[in-house]
Amino acid sequence: MKVLRSPQEAEPAERAVSIGTFDGVHRGHRAVIGAAVATGLRSAVVTFEPHPRAVLGYEVQLLASFERRLELLADAGPDETLVVEFTPELSRLLPDEFVAHVLEPLGSRVVVAGDGFRFGAGRRGDADTLRVLGLDVQPVPLLPGVSSSRIRELLREGKIGEAAELLGRSPELEGTVVAGDQRGGTLGFPTANLAVSHGLLVPAHGIYAGQAVVPGGGGPYRTAVSIGVNPHYGGQERRIEAFLLDFAGDLYGSRLRVELWQRLRDERAFASEAELVEQIAHDVEAARAARPPVSPK
Repeated sequence: MKVLRSPQEAEPAERAVSIGTFDGVHRGHRAVIGAAVATGLRSAVVTFEPHPRAVLGYEVQLLASFERRLELLADAGPDETLVVEFTPELSRLLPDEFVAHVLEPLGSRVVVAGDGFRFGAGRRGDADTLRVLGLDVQPVPLLPGVSSSRIRELLREGKIGEAAELLGRSPELEGTVVAGDQRGGTLGFPTANLAVSHGLLVPAHGIYAGQAVVPGGGGPYRTAVSIGVNPHYGGQERRIEAFLLDFAGDLYGSRLRVELWQRLRDERAFASEAELVEQIAHDVEAARAARPPVSPK
């Protein structure tokens, strides 16, 4: 997949285009992109960075970093992705202006859009607007209940399996390994303390099973993950600590991506450190036995 930063970079060709932020690149997004690919025309995704709602002053918790979004979009199969910088000025473009500034120079012939697609200032444009402006529109039925908003709700509730069904893959955490208090190492379970990439959603507090990949550094490694304040030690700040099974090495400063497969239990305090260690050992064995909630789709 070729990444374009301007429609003027596109080679002359008629294109089937899908438009959206595509946060998380869930099953519904892939259905739309797949329909564009299936037209036989050159297929292009038009996506926006930063997230439009963030530019418009709303708090946004993302399902994937921008870099990860591009990887997931590439997996969906389009020939190209045009990354449009979302600015206040862009948000004020009327539908016909958006078509003139973005879609026409891209060579758009067909726009593949989900039911209810809207675009332009005040969301004034729709499929009929595109037709009036001379574009063919291929509608794609929405998948019931599949939306980035719903996936965020499920993750905030710790419902990993349900979120994975809508995503068509396991939910992920991504960030940089930073120095911690070294407590895990003294207990026999050295953990990587993850500073999650800015703006990413962090699921409900608890203990999770999954697997981790060190981009460029190997894996995957089965992983037990703690998200929370570490109540046994009276913690106040949220921490994300990942114990990579069968991994030996220094991860400080590394980028780490962790798939979450299953929420094992709530976080809690224990009567003694020995009881804590015993529970961690059980969590590690549960992580070793865990399986992905869904096969990638």
